[in-house]
Amino acid sequence: MFLGTNFENYLYYCLRKLNMSQKISNFYFEIVPKRQFSLGLRELWLYRELCFFFIWRDVKVKYKQATLGILWVLIQPLAMMFVFTLVFSRGLNMPSDGIAYPIFVLSGLLIWNIFSNGLQNSANSIVTNSNIIKKIYFPRLIIPVAAVGTALIDFFVTLFLFLLIIIFGNTPFDFLKFLCYFPIALLLTLFTTLGLGTWLAAWNVKYRDFQYVLPFAIQFLLFVNPVIYSPNILGNSWLKSLFLLNPIATAIRLLRASFNKEYLPAHEIFIAFGISFLFCLIGIIVFRRMETYFADLA
Repeated sequence: MFLGTNFENYLYYCLRKLNMSQKISNFYFEIVPKRQFSLGLRELWLYRELCFFFIWRDVKVKYKQATLGILWVLIQPLAMMFVFTLVFSRGLNMPSDGIAYPIFVLSGLLIWNIFSNGLQNSANSIVTNSNIIKKIYFPRLIIPVAAVGTALIDFFVTLFLFLLIIIFGNTPFDFLKFLCYFPIALLLTLFTTLGLGTWLAAWNVKYRDFQYVLPFAIQFLLFVNPVIYSPNILGNSWLKSLFLLNPIATAIRLLRASFNKEYLPAHEIFIAFGISFLFCLIGIIVFRRMETYFADLA
């Protein structure tokens, strides 16, 4: 039996058991990164508490110095709802698929705010947290995930207000359809936002031009997605067919389906879900491939 306490003696004992006769001085140890590529999802789960800490930190920093605090989450969509209703419904008589136009716009803004806020926060997240990245190791993927999680917190606060407006406004509402469509719409939005956000976060470290292009792109995408209008105004043109390739547009339509008699075909939902999952997968792969340079470039 081996009774030694010295590490070299113990290692030599193990080598002898393996019928290896080389001297211990001929061996050395090298610490190298894993050669097998991994998405890092298991490691992300192990560091989940750190992810929650980042989300809580971002929420506190965002509203701590504001006089109205988290009430700004409610004021902003309500103000946009009022302006869009005044301009597009009263001024331009924009159709809303039989839904009251304020509810029509607010339902679109619910999905849109997750996408726009999450995309902008996650795209700048690595550069913003560059000091932490240079000091200590943790899964870098936590940073854009936490940025999207912060936008998700704002979403649930606004969702509570949205449900109150529906209940006290006696708006026709199919609760069963909402229970079926709401989780799908939320997953479509989160997958798309996380995929594009991680992709932009990785490239924004190397090319800072993205932080200037992104605000313009978000403003442009607001009018590309059916937030303030119905895709039915496009008729059966090829433009309406492009909505099948837009997961955010499908998510908005799913949420609005609870207020009208529209049932989205299953193949449209599967196409949108597949595209959003593909966005998420590609974004994470690009992020993991480039994260080794973050500490040097950020």
